Amino acid sequence: MSTRQDAHRIVQDAYAEVARQQSGCCRPKASCCDKKPYTVPDHPVPESELGLSCGNPLAFGQINAGDVVLDLGSGAGKDVFLAAQKIGPAGRAIGVDMTPEMLALAEKNAAKFLKTTGLSNVEFRAGHIENLPVEDASVDVAISNCVINLSPDKPKVFREVFRVLKPGGRMIVSDIVLNRELPQSAREDADLYSACVAGALLRDEYLQAIRDAGFARVDVLSDKTYRSANAGADPVTLGSADVLAGVAASVTVLATRPAKCCCCGS
Repeated sequence: MSTRQDAHRIVQDAYAEVARQQSGCCRPKASCCDKKPYTVPDHPVPESELGLSCGNPLAFGQINAGDVVLDLGSGAGKDVFLAAQKIGPAGRAIGVDMTPEMLALAEKNAAKFLKTTGLSNVEFRAGHIENLPVEDASVDVAISNCVINLSPDKPKVFREVFRVLKPGGRMIVSDIVLNRELPQSAREDADLYSACVAGALLRDEYLQAIRDAGFARVDVLSDKTYRSANAGADPVTLGSADVLAGVAASVTVLATRPAKCCCCGS
């Protein structure tokens, strides 16, 4: 993409259409609308599952009762609602998204969540993940599910996450990384960009960007390279199987903000 604004516009347009259709089956090169998207069993708001995930950052036991949890690129609220159940009424689950249509859908789903669970501990905010509308050192756990790869400035995203995390706070993200470079034609394909592929970083670059943001420890918790078969079965990557096969991988990464500054001990 030629500019950050171009990248944001392409992603916003694509995911606005997803929100309007309430399905991840809207991309010109994809056609999964004859298949029912996978839904988390017993999800309190099944309508919030749009088939856009590439992992499950909530599956690794990093969230505790009473935590403040931040979801980057929260979409229709799927992971926000799951986190809200884990943290309970003493916690707070905040979703940030830049697409008005997604935020409107998330707010609609939040009303269903309240009715279903009785919990009013969720909040959705408009903003870009490169400039999070969140106070410094106010978050216990930051999560994201197949969104950071869409950012035109991933190092800045990780610096922003570091900023908003409390000392000792955790970041756990599922995302797409590349095992090797894509061909130039693929990198310039707008559909592949909005499908989480063309903008992805090489694996080592992605992990180094997290370290460079200041995180003390970076652990890869899961790592699955796409084959043609499983790429074609995933709504995120359907239609891109030939490009993805052996090149792209879904990873889940855990990183921790140091409990104390290494320089001043604060």
